[in-house]
Amino acid sequence: MAEPAKNVAQQTEDRLEDLAETVREKFDKVTKGTYRDRVTGGRFAEPGDRGRPETGQKQD
Repeated sequence: MAEPAKNVAQQTEDRLEDLAETVREKFDKVTKGTYRDRVTGGRFAEPGDRGRPETGQKQD
């Protein structure tokens, strides 16, 4: 890849990372962090569903 194309790709990646961080911050501000805290805390899972999901194969 030509050097100018690499520079454009790197700038685009940096801008997208900055945008993603901004969106996360604004989302946390709007929800006051509660929604993401619940998801990462596993509070939406059923009590028996926490941990590794079943693969559907039984061992004898």
